[in-house]
Amino acid sequence: MSTAKKQYKRVTVKSLVDMKSNKEKISMLTAYDYTMAKIVDQAGVDVILVGDSASNVMAGHETTLPITLDQMIYHASGVIRAIHRSLVVVDLPFGSYQSDPKEALRSAIRIMKESGAHAVKMEGGSEIKDSIKRILKAGIPVMGHLGLTPQSIYKFGTYTVRAKEDAEAEKLKQDALLLERLGCFSLVLEKVPAQLAEEVAKSVSIPVIGIGAGNGVDGQVLVLHDMLGMDHEFNPRFLRRYADLKTIMTDAFIQYNKDVKSGDFPNENEQY
Repeated sequence: MSTAKKQYKRVTVKSLVDMKSNKEKISMLTAYDYTMAKIVDQAGVDVILVGDSASNVMAGHETTLPITLDQMIYHASGVIRAIHRSLVVVDLPFGSYQSDPKEALRSAIRIMKESGAHAVKMEGGSEIKDSIKRILKAGIPVMGHLGLTPQSIYKFGTYTVRAKEDAEAEKLKQDALLLERLGCFSLVLEKVPAQLAEEVAKSVSIPVIGIGAGNGVDGQVLVLHDMLGMDHEFNPRFLRRYADLKTIMTDAFIQYNKDVKSGDFPNENEQY
């Protein structure tokens, strides 16, 4: 088990590389608003991802595709105002970078300028290398994302484990090396075999953060609402629930409703 080697007053992209060198695991969670981000930051989590998963957990969409660049900037702005220590990474949403490197750069610049974020995350490897190059050339840090890439769900047709076949596994390994060569400071591996993820993490010098990718990588990320148990319908193997907020919150709402209906709330001590 790894132990912390250094106290980071402010986590930066360099901090993550140092953590990997020191064999210190990296913690990462999503957040989409000021209040939750403040709690995550104060808990000492290293990286906050303003994920396009906001499309699912905040807006109720079936996929991540509908969320817009303006909406991502809105969520990221609230998160940035809350944090003092965590590194904040923001997903570039679907359609904002895939087809045109110039558009990709404009999208990344908007996120950095209008939200104050520290880095952006992009899904894909060789297919988007020109967009990554242009963004990095402008001095904007990029986190890569390989394996299951939710923005390509209609191409895959399923959320099952990726890179189980040799050809796809080999492409993933080559893409990871490419992202490192291009200058990405880290990458996420989502829902790939643990052995493959460990091999990738050992093959690159940049941190590899997993979600459903086993324990042989350099860090872990989960969606906040999933790990807090706010939705009992999503039950992938990789998810560990650290709380059951759905039950706690439901009980509180039921009791509040009863107290209001009965006239018990507010009582004499709760009024002026």
